[in-house]
Amino acid sequence: MEPSLSPAIVLLPRLGPSLRTPARFAPAHTCAASIAFCLLASLHAPAQSNPAAPPQPSFDAATIKPTPSPDPGRGYWSPPGIGRFFARSLSLQYLIQMAYGVEADQIAGKPSWLDSDFYDVEAKPEEGTKLSRDELKPRLQNLLAERFHLAAHFETRMVRGYALVVAKGGPKLQPTKGDHFPGYRISTGAGHLDGFNWSMPYLATMLQRVTGLRVADQTGISGSYDIKLEFAPDNVPDSTLPSVFTMLRETLGLELKPQPVPVRFLVIDHVDRTPAPN
Repeated sequence: MEPSLSPAIVLLPRLGPSLRTPARFAPAHTCAASIAFCLLASLHAPAQSNPAAPPQPSFDAATIKPTPSPDPGRGYWSPPGIGRFFARSLSLQYLIQMAYGVEADQIAGKPSWLDSDFYDVEAKPEEGTKLSRDELKPRLQNLLAERFHLAAHFETRMVRGYALVVAKGGPKLQPTKGDHFPGYRISTGAGHLDGFNWSMPYLATMLQRVTGLRVADQTGISGSYDIKLEFAPDNVPDSTLPSVFTMLRETLGLELKPQPVPVRFLVIDHVDRTPAPN
């Protein structure tokens, strides 16, 4: 639940004709004309692109196979930081979500089978890489590009949603304790948001699942915090607990403000249904 696309093709502009240095001294009026020409050419010549970015890291070895007997409700994957990545019975849509840090409704142009075909994945990075979430993303992006020929780009669109802001009176946040990995979840079921080492953008992402609308972090708060929220679930009308809006303000000193928010959408340009051979 946090990239430049890969692999990307960088198109470098064609430069104009090269200007050759004269082999001998020319008369002054010729030099002046040459200088004027150079200045004029420099104004109209395309700007040179920055050097191409270095290639993103990839797995040393990886296999992807269709799940023999898929069970959509029982897919699972490896925790971060164990030095390898594995997944069982995961859709390609979910693998894309993991690779690019987007939610399912942030993926546009997807084929109908993207969330109904399931795969098993085994992948190992280079020696010494623990494979945190941030280390996994570029490697998984490369793997999907190699095996499914996934090509995609990001677009920003304005949608109805909420801005997560600091409430009147200031934040009431507890800095994280312990060494849990970022975004560690204890309970994120109905009426609960409970976890360790959450950033504000990550909290905004989790609040999207509660409100059903996009939530953009506009708190301006950096760092990570331990979060514990209990509120009335939407499907329990007679709950004695206050709403998530009230508990967010009273417990964390934060507020959800209704407004259009910018959302980055991952637009799929091409993807194969069958992975290339391992």
